[in-house]
Amino acid sequence: MPMAANDIETLIRTAIPDAQITITDLAGDGDHYAAHVVAESFRGLPRVRQHQAVYAALGGRMGGVLHALQLTTAVPKE
Repeated sequence: MPMAANDIETLIRTAIPDAQITITDLAGDGDHYAAHVVAESFRGLPRVRQHQAVYAALGGRMGGVLHALQLTTAVPKE
């Protein structure tokens, strides 16, 4: 069963409350998403740590109920 975009956003927002999140369904099938996550809490973290924080927020759903996620992260522009 595919995962809804709002479920992905809720999981990320719960773990990273300051995040601005944009979720895009890339294929219209509920299995292939792009997520753009901007958070002040990412400041000073290398990109790999930022991505790890998002994947941790998804609680092991990657590769299972969430088939594919194109992820970009950033800190807010000053």
